[in-house]
Parts: sequence; C-alpha cells; structure tokens
Amino acid sequence: MFRAQISSRAPWIALILVLAGLLAGCATTQRIPEVRVERGRTVAAAAAALIGTPYRFGGSDARGFDCSGLAVFAYERAGISIPRTAAEQQRAARPVPFQDLLPGDLVFFRIGARHVNHVGVYVGSGRFIHAPRSNALVSYGSLVKGFYRKHIVSAGRFW
Repeated sequence: MFRAQISSRAPWIALILVLAGLLAGCATTQRIPEVRVERGRTVAAAAAALIGTPYRFGGSDARGFDCSGLAVFAYERAGISIPRTAAEQQRAARPVPFQDLLPGDLVFFRIGARHVNHVGVYVGSGRFIHAPRSNALVSYGSLVKGFYRKHIVSAGRFW
C-alpha cells in the first residue's frame, strides 16, 4: 500500500519539480555580489549628499553641477570613473532593465532632443537625483509619475 501511494504521486512530484526548475530559469534578476551592490549604494549616497546644490552648466564640483557632472562626481566617490556627458555615459554603461534598477544605477532621458541629454542617479522607490536645469537645485525626480516618466529612455550600470 505504501509503495502504491509513492508510485501514484511520483509523476506529480516530478512534474512540480520540473515546473519549479523552469520558472527559476525564467527569472530575469541577476544575483549581484554584495560588494558591487555596496558600490552602487555609495554612488546613491554621494548623490543624496548633494541635494540642494545649485545647478551650474558644465559643473562637476561642490560649486554646482549639471546633470552629467553630478553623475561623474557621485561615481568618483565610489572610486569609479565614468564619461563626462549624458550621451557618453549611456553608450558606455551596461544596460539595465527598468525592473532591475538598483541604487547607484544611472537613468537616461531624452528631453526635447533626438539624443540622450539628461541623466540622474537612481536611489530606489522610483526616485532619482539629478541637477534638473538652470536656476534650480540638485533634487529628487520621479520615474513613477510626471514629466520624467514620459522622457526616460534607458538605464545603465557601471559598478
């Protein structure tokens, strides 16, 4: 009797195991070593420390930042050198699907142009930090609603 119960359940158990394996193989999220994730957090924290700093065209230091200068500065704090302009940063970064964004990733935008011309540092919960424009301060933006949601084109990672 005991053997009959095992043999009648064996095909179902095998099917469940096969399906579980297939589902696990379809997962898109990669396991990233904690050391690398920590570098991304360092980038995000460096960007957060700049909230309230004035926008300055071509700026990449504490006197003021433009969007790509802010990204360069934040990445330097994590010991990572990246290109200077938003378009160059997008081309050089490893692409990241939006659903896999982690703090420290860069988010790229096309605003009133045919090419990428704006960048921010993703910090989590659908928010990023950027230097938005002249006469503005480094601040948070939202990928979930509003202006920037309509203009995001890609995301990338250097760490």
